[in-house]
Amino acid sequence: MAFDSFSAFIVMEGHGPYVWACYAVFALLVAGLMIWSVKRHQSVIDACQRRYVHDAKNSRRPAHKASATFTRVEISQD
Repeated sequence: MAFDSFSAFIVMEGHGPYVWACYAVFALLVAGLMIWSVKRHQSVIDACQRRYVHDAKNSRRPAHKASATFTRVEISQD
């Protein structure tokens, strides 16, 4: 599709406002998703670091035994 001028490209035979609004909404959503993802990633990293420090401080306590034990059972095929 060829346009006679740049202003004709912007107007797009009357469809310009709809097309450019869709592009603007898409760009805003992608930018918002990127910002949200970076913030969420950082909060997860911070939470992991806090848990690691908390566990390291509490590691002086005696370890509790496992609640279940597993033993190997031999099955004979007589």
